Amino acid sequence: MLFDSHCHLDDPQLLPRLGTLIPEAEAAGVAAFLVPGVHPSAWQRIQSLCTSHPRIFPAYGVHPMHADLVTPSTLSALTTHAASACAIGEIGLDYLLPSPSRELQRQAFAAQLRIAVEAGLPVLLHCRKAFDDLVAVLRDVGVARAGGVMHSFSGSVETAEICLKLGLHISLSGTVTYANARRPVEVAKAVPLERLLLETDAPDLAPEPHRGSVNVPAYLLATARRVADIREIALDDLARSTFDNAVRLFNLDRCLESHPTH
Repeated sequence: MLFDSHCHLDDPQLLPRLGTLIPEAEAAGVAAFLVPGVHPSAWQRIQSLCTSHPRIFPAYGVHPMHADLVTPSTLSALTTHAASACAIGEIGLDYLLPSPSRELQRQAFAAQLRIAVEAGLPVLLHCRKAFDDLVAVLRDVGVARAGGVMHSFSGSVETAEICLKLGLHISLSGTVTYANARRPVEVAKAVPLERLLLETDAPDLAPEPHRGSVNVPAYLLATARRVADIREIALDDLARSTFDNAVRLFNLDRCLESHPTH
């Protein structure tokens, strides 16, 4: 069994196709899915998805591209949604964006991180060209009390080690399958198996041989095969370990209790 720890099933490219995409994923061995929030307007849609399907689990958050939407009312709504969430995310910093400003991103990130820590929920972390500032906020707010995962990790082994010392997990996406992949391959070898997760980030980052197409959860199998080859372990062992890691990190027993339909 595989766990897709980050897939945007509410995306317009995927949502109308879920009737076929979910069975195809299950046929490929993908048994559960975590759907992160990006924009507050999507939270209700994600909640409905999780109510209607027993193996889709919710995270709620505001992506740094929408940091200007993190108002007191948004934070109040996020606190309410946290009661039925498995994680807070996707949150973080993205300094490749021309706007919102870096300061606004940091404020929005810290405010959401505080909600996660207070609720005891792990965080799904987005980071581009902002690692030092991300770590500073994580340490300041105390991420170790909640835990979390560096989603679609693209940093070095040294950067991964800093994340691991903060108590974070590392999630690998389809980029590890690319012919020119170097750092993801090194990270796939180095991260302790008990701290590793897998994801598609669908509809983005499709693995080989689907690179350039719309990514779907069934393609997680290609990423898992590549990581298993890199680590020189059986695919079943990798799948079992990363699935168990996700269940433990996202406290899915508690989440199941919050969602009787699961």
